[in-house]
Amino acid sequence: MISLQQMGYILALSQERSFQRASERCFVTQPTLSMQIKKAEDTLGYRIFDRDANPLQITPIGQKLIPILREILAENDKIKLLSDQLQGVVKDEIRIGIIPTVAAYMLPDLFKDWLNSFDSVKFKISELKTTDALEALEKKELDIAIIAGPHHNSKLKTVGLYREEIQVYCPQLKKEDIHFDEIQRLHPWLLSKGNCLRTQMLHFCKLAKDEMNQDWDYEGGNLPLLIEMVDKNGGYTLIPSNYRLNATQKKGIKNIAEIQGAPAREIIGLVPNRSMKMEYIEAIIRQIQVHYRQKKTNKNLLVLDWDVT
Repeated sequence: MISLQQMGYILALSQERSFQRASERCFVTQPTLSMQIKKAEDTLGYRIFDRDANPLQITPIGQKLIPILREILAENDKIKLLSDQLQGVVKDEIRIGIIPTVAAYMLPDLFKDWLNSFDSVKFKISELKTTDALEALEKKELDIAIIAGPHHNSKLKTVGLYREEIQVYCPQLKKEDIHFDEIQRLHPWLLSKGNCLRTQMLHFCKLAKDEMNQDWDYEGGNLPLLIEMVDKNGGYTLIPSNYRLNATQKKGIKNIAEIQGAPAREIIGLVPNRSMKMEYIEAIIRQIQVHYRQKKTNKNLLVLDWDVT
């Protein structure tokens, strides 16, 4: 059987696809890392990496092996964590990944409550695009990912957290309602690629690529900047209803005239099926559900689908 150290080297190389970067990441020399991986391949009886390819590629059998190694190292980390906790060396660590359009309001709303509720827990919170959050879950780097659904994966437990309306922010129009033909004539301020709200905006507002090839364009990474660009330059963007707007900005929210309801998204939590931290994770999920499900609306929410593009 190959060693845990060799497993770590294999995973590092699978992610970096470079012997130099992988060796730097593992704090060993490049010849040492290369030798240990070659020994692991000799022990297993097959090649994990295709060294003739440029850039370095993982072989088909290597693709099947990598997830198994992740599981083994993750379980080993749990053993070490349990031992450290019994000796009073470390606190539990909860690793949370949140998409930017949710983190923008969830962290100000709930971070203090989390700290007060879990004084024996160390929080590690990352703001990640949907694709990055899913990849981090696959690599066992997160305990829970909070994204916009739906998402289906047999390896993950999906928990519905709440639904929220997606609102059109367009302060240049003074009336309360906006029509689709008006939307088509206004410039869209988009989030950068990888944000699910961007994809929902493209679908919902029926934006075609040729309509976006204008003399000027911008794709932003955060909602406050997009709101400021709309305020100063006109056009519109989409804002989740839980995002905190000031009194002036609230006047810029418009209703869609043509639909009987309101566009919405469902926020979900994704959790590995097996976790030693499930007690903490379930408590965090309950706090989120209670906080945002109290904000009831009389509107009929029409949940928009999305795909990662």
